[in-house]
Amino acid sequence: MGTREIQSPENGVETPTVLDGNSDSIHRKKLGIYFIESDDRRTAFGRGYTGGTTPVNIRGKPIPDLSKTGGWIAAFFIFGNEMAERMAYFGLSVNMVAFMFYVMHRPFSSSSNAVNNFLGISQASSVLGGFLADAYLGRYWTITIFTTIYLAGLTGITLCATMSIFVPNQDHCDQLSLLLGNCEPAKQWQMVYLYAALYVTGFGAAGIRPCVSSFGADQFDERRPDYKSLLDRFFNFFYLSVTIGAILAFTAVVYIQIKHGWGAAFGSLAVAMGISNMVFFIGTPLYRHRLPGGSPLTRVAQVLVAAFRKRNTSFSSSELIGLYEVPGKQSAIRGSGKIAHTDYFRCLDKAALQLKEDGPNPSPWRLCTVTQVEEVKILLKLIPIPACTIMLNVVLTEYLTLSVQQAYTLNTHMGHLKLPVTCMPVFPGLSIFLILSLYYSTFVPISRRITGHPHGASQLQRIGIGLLVSILSVAWAGTFERYRRNYAIKHEYDANFLIPMPNLSAYWLLIQYCLIGIAEVFCIVGLLEFLYEEAPDAMKSIGSSYAALAGGLGCFVASILNSIIKSVTGNAGKGQPSWLSQNINTGRFDYLYWLLTVLSLINFLAFLYSAHRYKYRASHNFEMGKQDVNNK
Repeated sequence: MGTREIQSPENGVETPTVLDGNSDSIHRKKLGIYFIESDDRRTAFGRGYTGGTTPVNIRGKPIPDLSKTGGWIAAFFIFGNEMAERMAYFGLSVNMVAFMFYVMHRPFSSSSNAVNNFLGISQASSVLGGFLADAYLGRYWTITIFTTIYLAGLTGITLCATMSIFVPNQDHCDQLSLLLGNCEPAKQWQMVYLYAALYVTGFGAAGIRPCVSSFGADQFDERRPDYKSLLDRFFNFFYLSVTIGAILAFTAVVYIQIKHGWGAAFGSLAVAMGISNMVFFIGTPLYRHRLPGGSPLTRVAQVLVAAFRKRNTSFSSSELIGLYEVPGKQSAIRGSGKIAHTDYFRCLDKAALQLKEDGPNPSPWRLCTVTQVEEVKILLKLIPIPACTIMLNVVLTEYLTLSVQQAYTLNTHMGHLKLPVTCMPVFPGLSIFLILSLYYSTFVPISRRITGHPHGASQLQRIGIGLLVSILSVAWAGTFERYRRNYAIKHEYDANFLIPMPNLSAYWLLIQYCLIGIAEVFCIVGLLEFLYEEAPDAMKSIGSSYAALAGGLGCFVASILNSIIKSVTGNAGKGQPSWLSQNINTGRFDYLYWLLTVLSLINFLAFLYSAHRYKYRASHNFEMGKQDVNNK
């Protein structure tokens, strides 16, 4: 097949000579018709054509009978892996602060920052896992490799908690000694070992988190008329599995720790991860796979370089042949359908401008296809939305550490049952579980009458609802913390911050916990679905990693914010404690919560602006509708 020119400037199409004022808007409408489809670059990325998003088996071959693979059965095998990973993640996040304080004899503040950094690295490095999955390994093999690494890290942490050589001497270290800091501190090499095991675990999570949700969503057929509804339900069930993992971490693991010690608690996480790996492997024959599309970073770099090299080329140049694309319905990118041209980030369109001087077989570093350019545009267009969820993750991170310190000063009895302090974060999980269970029977019908949306609310509306509820949660947290602190001072508990006040119930914390649970359901589930649907076909894992990256940046921001507050508000020379004093009764946690309230409100306004400007992709694949009709 030879070159087919749809239209070019040479053939009588008038183009504006300037790109300012009204001529710019006229040119925007005409730019899309300068489009050439050619066979010249059939192997532009070294692989030839692909069936777009057609699923394949584990060997990379087309699946002859799709009815025997994928669907909910395959998805449930994947849910098990995510449940165990989340169980380990939350089990470490809630127990590690206490382990470092009570066993390694580290101050609460440094323990909290160390755990925040671990959480941040495990989430921010998800971009690496997403890159490897989309570029080379595919999602299945990325999950397989990194779950093994995760298991190795958990085993290392278990050894640290089990063998006395890895922890400091525990003799003569009672509660008073802990308060006064008189217990033998951990040796430097012991902390290095613990941090190494923690970060190996975090690195393992980096390959699991961006791939599991995308791999699960891959199991559903895009050509089904109810695909959107299935995808919506999948992400709700997916987050339900995350929640169940968290609930087990905050209850069963805490119970094991109290009854059998730290070694058994961390060991149970390793055992759960090992069992989930086996379950995941058992489901292998049922999985549908997407072919990796080659290095997405290389394709992004090619677009940027090509656009820069043609930065001085005018869209109305007499040398212009058109916007370059390969023919037919398939893309030159393995595992990707075509993407229609859009008017966003027009400067990048220059990477797809085919000029006469480009010749018959130009370098991909000089000329890129429209689909390749649109991939980069989509990645850039997505950034503001997950960026606006960083603040929610800051609040979640602060709750994981600060609210535990609050709970130590409160009465955790429920009738005759005394709930361990480290079990308190289970209540956001329980609220999430309840909301997800009632989501389709209650929220969707009610909101559908208000919004007219078939799913009750659009993805961006759900994210906005979550961010709004998170503001209410942290505002209540500041209000209650002020009351709790004043109560402690009034009743002379200000010096004994590890002694619970019998007449002040810890269940006042449930209000902030349940509100943040509601915020998570709407914001995080909506974000995961939004990123999967909006991301380019060959970059689904990288798109999903945006959510994990936002979570990781939230952890880092929380650590940085805490460090700044300690240095600015505390003055050891004058005997002035910081807002985050280890003695919570002399600190000002309420000021921190109100600061987070103000920052969350500003962030919400930024989200409203970004969401208002965002336009959903009208069609994920070029001519997808025609392709679907032909396949039915």
